[in-house]
Amino acid sequence: MAERPVTAAALAAQLRRQPRDHPLPWRLRVLPVCGSTELELERWLQQEPDHQSARLVVSRRQRHGHGQQGRTWESPAGGVWLSALLPWPQQPEGSASLALAASVGLVLQLEALGLTPQIKWPNDVLLDGRKLAGLLPRLRWRGPVVRSAQVGLGLNGRNGGPPGSINLLEALQGRDGGVLRPDRLIVRVLAGLEWAVAAAHQPELVRRQAEQRLWRPEWVEHDGERWNVDGLSVEGGLRLRRGPAVALLQRRF
Repeated sequence: MAERPVTAAALAAQLRRQPRDHPLPWRLRVLPVCGSTELELERWLQQEPDHQSARLVVSRRQRHGHGQQGRTWESPAGGVWLSALLPWPQQPEGSASLALAASVGLVLQLEALGLTPQIKWPNDVLLDGRKLAGLLPRLRWRGPVVRSAQVGLGLNGRNGGPPGSINLLEALQGRDGGVLRPDRLIVRVLAGLEWAVAAAHQPELVRRQAEQRLWRPEWVEHDGERWNVDGLSVEGGLRLRRGPAVALLQRRF
């Protein structure tokens, strides 16, 4: 039987039914198909320039999803493809890394399904070394003040993906139990983003939670040399070590 398409009304009803520790008053737009949820959210903000409320644009399918460094890809039906606008501390000093907070929030929701995902710095979530989800986090500024946070997110549900990826259908090995129903999966992702907002003023908590789940390959290349992954900084950077030498990688989105 084909999945029933998600509507904004059905998603809102599902949000009301779910027990969530840090609920946000979401404004919802659900699309059957779009070029990019990032662009749709941008258009919505241009039409209604209010950065105070949490907004979500979710699409069943994207033709030109946005990734880091301007890369695009097609996002087939069966996954979660969304862009969210979130409240965030106005001053970046003393606040958590948005990339780490959003990644931890999503990973906590996946762990609740009995999975053991890892965070691949700077913005991927892996399962058994294969890509399960990707995030595109950025802060929206007005001068020196943060107006809001924005997170684009793609999560493989039932959809196929490129080599090196995995979806939840495979990961759960038939133990779906309705988890992969689109509205329930979207609500789970939103709960992860709500965790990120709630933890925004606790940067050390976010760093510790992310570091505990950090993917640590045997080595990474930096400046033509092999380095070991040493951990994460509070600001969201990746700490590297090679003998007595240390380095800090930062990624700006």
